[in-house]
Amino acid sequence: MSETTFKRFFGYEDAFAHPLTCGVVIGLSVLLLITPLIFLALRRFVGVSDSTYAEIWSRWRTWIWISVGLVVPILLGAAWVIAGVFALSLCCFREFARATGIFREKLIGLSAVLGLCLISFSIIDNYPRLFFATPILGIGMIAMVTIPQDRPKGFIQRVALGMMGYLFFGFSLGYLALLTIDPLYRPLILLLLVGVELNDVFAYCTGRLFGGRKLVPNTSPGKTVAGAIGAMVLTCTLTLVVGHYVMFQGTRMDQWHTLLIMGIGISGFGQFGDLLLSSIKRDIGIKDLGHVLPGHGGLLDRFDSLVIITPMYYHFLSVVLGPLGNGQAERILTGGGP
Repeated sequence: MSETTFKRFFGYEDAFAHPLTCGVVIGLSVLLLITPLIFLALRRFVGVSDSTYAEIWSRWRTWIWISVGLVVPILLGAAWVIAGVFALSLCCFREFARATGIFREKLIGLSAVLGLCLISFSIIDNYPRLFFATPILGIGMIAMVTIPQDRPKGFIQRVALGMMGYLFFGFSLGYLALLTIDPLYRPLILLLLVGVELNDVFAYCTGRLFGGRKLVPNTSPGKTVAGAIGAMVLTCTLTLVVGHYVMFQGTRMDQWHTLLIMGIGISGFGQFGDLLLSSIKRDIGIKDLGHVLPGHGGLLDRFDSLVIITPMYYHFLSVVLGPLGNGQAERILTGGGP
């Protein structure tokens, strides 16, 4: 392993070298510190019910753990991000499997886990061709493993559920880890995470402020057309400002129409990811896919917006900027690169 690769995996000395990383960490820290003061002011001057007050404090405490769990691995190095994404994918697939009942199919679950391991290995090895082959390898294995059991009844349903869970919560989320092949992976990942999370906040706030027509009432009764449009406008504005002044100065991304397209993608595909999980929950008749995050539900309930946008974000950057991580040593473990 070269010195450059080792530094990318484990080097934390340059964690704050990019201004976006500094801005996000400082801004997030300040926000988490002043939020309790806002809660106290609401309690005293506006009047908040005991149940609502307890819920917002529960959400705040959970957000502290979420923030630490997201930011610290990014600062420590690519190896920690890859490990964190693997753990997140594993937990998300588990939540999906338990909610849909596919967890009873042990061979399908094992195949999905092996597929997740292969995804992580291809990223550690920096072997892009293997990474992009993992979808067909994974779904092929999921389709084949239960055939020797000679149980054709229900074959389509159990295989389809296994494939869906593997592709959305394994391969798709794996793109977060794949971003670590680029030297600027820290600000790139943080830009995506902040954009997606603020997009959710923008949709909620503008939806509550303006109300109006429901977006898809049978799928997600709380979402409104005004909220979706408000989130789109505010997220695009954020992307234009941060992209031009902080992240992409002097690159081919630093054009208003390119940044606008990225902003529309982050907002639009982020909202579709949220609605995708809402559709799943409505179909099986549950409110949350888990309870690991008090006030939020399960991990999938919190990170559902990343399911569709993450691969779109990676490929859009690759199309505009060229292959990410170009020049990095490839096939580090399998010996195919310098």
